[in-house]
Amino acid sequence: MPSADPSAETSPTSPYEPVGAEEPEPVRPTKEDEVAEAGSELIGGPIGRRVLYAATWWTPVRVIALIAIGMFALGMVQKMPCYNGAWFFGASSQYTHACYSDIPHLYQGRGFADGLIPYFDKLPGDMEYLEYPVLTGMFMEMASWVTPGSGSIQHQEKIYWMVNAGILMTCTAVVAVCVTRTHRRRPWDGLLVALAPALALTATINWDLLAVALTAAAMLMWSRSRTLAFGVLLGLATAAKLYPVLLLGPLLILCWRAGRWRELGTALLGTAGTWLVVNLPVILLASDGWSKFYSFSRERSVDFGSFWLILSQRMDSPLTTDTVNTLAVALMLLACLGIGALGLTAPRRPRFAQLAFLVVAAFVLTNKVYSPQYVLWLIPLAALARPRWRDFLIWQACEVAYFLGIWLYLAYTTSGDAHKGLPTEGYQLVIVVHLLGTLYLCAVVVRDILMPERDVVRQAGDDDPSGGVLDGAEDRFVLGPAPYGMPPVAQSTGVPPVRWGSATELPR
Repeated sequence: MPSADPSAETSPTSPYEPVGAEEPEPVRPTKEDEVAEAGSELIGGPIGRRVLYAATWWTPVRVIALIAIGMFALGMVQKMPCYNGAWFFGASSQYTHACYSDIPHLYQGRGFADGLIPYFDKLPGDMEYLEYPVLTGMFMEMASWVTPGSGSIQHQEKIYWMVNAGILMTCTAVVAVCVTRTHRRRPWDGLLVALAPALALTATINWDLLAVALTAAAMLMWSRSRTLAFGVLLGLATAAKLYPVLLLGPLLILCWRAGRWRELGTALLGTAGTWLVVNLPVILLASDGWSKFYSFSRERSVDFGSFWLILSQRMDSPLTTDTVNTLAVALMLLACLGIGALGLTAPRRPRFAQLAFLVVAAFVLTNKVYSPQYVLWLIPLAALARPRWRDFLIWQACEVAYFLGIWLYLAYTTSGDAHKGLPTEGYQLVIVVHLLGTLYLCAVVVRDILMPERDVVRQAGDDDPSGGVLDGAEDRFVLGPAPYGMPPVAQSTGVPPVRWGSATELPR
């Protein structure tokens, strides 16, 4: 039926479309990405120009969600040697099979098997209280409620892992769906998340996917200009893991540049208010237990995966924990200052996902510990920041190498005189591989920011599809020249805005 509004058919669909333009088609990665094109031959070749997305049940969102669940299931299969006994028998077998998980070990080790209440009840042993943020502790506790208390402790731990894996599978589907829907015209970029080998391998090591899912949902809400919902979800994510709060830094820079202070304030209030709602009851009623996460993070010595560990192992007099804490914070602050300067001086305002990826990657690179599941923090951000299969797979190969390296190193250190596994020098090499892989992806993202015409998202004519109120907004504050400045919408002169990646230049 024709629209009652005669202007409805001629209204621009985005700030980059001139009046009278048709709605742009979804971007087909098999047309713009040579690796995606080559990979598509496994399923019949590149997608056709006249494909009807709405003519079948198999929409991109559903396909990608099912693939993500399938990959998660393969990751569970990879853990089967441990499920069948390696978690419980033999000091190094869970490492030689590369199937270690914190989940079954912490069921008894953190008092869930004995019905202890996290943060309120003291634990036997060296760890007095649960060392996880409140929302993750609630997640762990609720999973223990549906774990049968009968049978051997090994049987209970296996069921506890399975219960958690089922919930984490749901989190995986949420992440895949949110990434798929964040960039409206680029739904197939969600395949980067669904097919990420590091996600399948690390998904059930710990509970990080809860925070990752909440963060991905928050970014989806921001892309839809729902700033309060973004703040609420980011507050929940920060109550589950500390890293999501870092996303507020990029938002500060981008909203400063665009003059979007009201939206920034709403996001900040939503984040702080939600975090307080979750944490305040525990702060008031069990302050010692609540603070354990923060004191443990501060007192924890240099640990696996960080360049600090390489320095510690190679120095005659290793740095003290306090010194490493100070230096790590200083390096992180310097990185944030550099990212902020990049955001305010870039020729075109960076996309939200680009700066978000950079700031979380900076935290990963400068932190005194890098657990293998931390790669989950970066996978959704990488898919949105640099949706290019070659670069993504190079980085993933480095992360898979690190995943295998850490378990082989632990097998070496726990196998006694047999020394089966990877020695210290080999483990240091895979740490370097992980660091270089992450730095490589950071470098190409920075290049895209400095040369917007190289950004595959902007080559398709978009500005910032994950930016919400920032998408197509006019710059209000810029340090230095901005040669790629752009009006927020098509002007009354009828001259269309510039299309990124084309030879057309913005009229002066």
